[in-house]
Amino acid sequence: MSATNPGISLDLEWISKVRVNTQAVLRRAQHVQALKIPKDRWQAAWLLKAITLIDLTTLSGDDTPSNVQRLCLKAIQPVRRDLLQKMDMQRKEVTTAAVCVYPARVADAVSALKAANASLPVASVATGFPAGQTPLETRVEEVVRAVADGATEIDIVINRNLALTGQWEALYDELRQFRLACADAHMKTILAVGDLDNFTTVYKASLVAMMAGSDFIKTSTGKEAVNATFPVAIVMARAIRDYYLCTGYKVGFKPAGGIRTAQESLLWLALIKEELGSDWLCPHLFRIGASSLLADIERQIYHYVTGRYASFHELPMA
Repeated sequence: MSATNPGISLDLEWISKVRVNTQAVLRRAQHVQALKIPKDRWQAAWLLKAITLIDLTTLSGDDTPSNVQRLCLKAIQPVRRDLLQKMDMQRKEVTTAAVCVYPARVADAVSALKAANASLPVASVATGFPAGQTPLETRVEEVVRAVADGATEIDIVINRNLALTGQWEALYDELRQFRLACADAHMKTILAVGDLDNFTTVYKASLVAMMAGSDFIKTSTGKEAVNATFPVAIVMARAIRDYYLCTGYKVGFKPAGGIRTAQESLLWLALIKEELGSDWLCPHLFRIGASSLLADIERQIYHYVTGRYASFHELPMA
């Protein structure tokens, strides 16, 4: 899957005019949190949909080839076959959208998926994840190496200092270098919203990332104190919508960090459907970055099929 957003020239006039109404954003977020979620078979269907949008992630200091292999096998078969059969979904290809690992583990993930005869994308974090505080040359080289090892999606982090001090030209130039280093790989740009100071900065950073050619904008690394929240998601979704209306290019959205329950995943799907429309409810335009979410979704599907919750030993570990 090649890049879908070639980017545009930096439009400083557009960026300078941005003002976000904080109270309006918070009211909208309250509305989203109050939405009714589907029940019974409709809920089960939406939960299967959510699985296909997950970037199944392991970003731990103790990652090894063996737990990366286990992650890949879980991504290929995220729900037990017998449960899918009882839902008459055994012939559907229910997999996660991708697996996401550190650059040093990309080759392990590619090898594990190849051995399993699976074609899932491998995403790699890069550019000094999570802080982005390494020299620019090092960050660019990290992207080049991850792509060379087989990553087809790169989750890069922005230099937060440039966003906080309003150095939008410098941020744009850095992101353009990362875009070139990604070649045909999709570039997901992590804003690390927990480190940004207000919604207006989040909106401006979203615009600059899209202008620089990001295929996705992503909320967080998952390592900040504040990660994916509904207010921030609304701001970023509005930026995506405005960018699409002005350029005709659809940019994807990826919330990450702190999304752990099936109920939360349903609210995220509802938010994206309301803010961006049904076109965005596909892996090309919406992902959820998560490590523990899949386990709870499978637990809820087990309950739907059997009428009881699974014991710890009854579901394979994610």
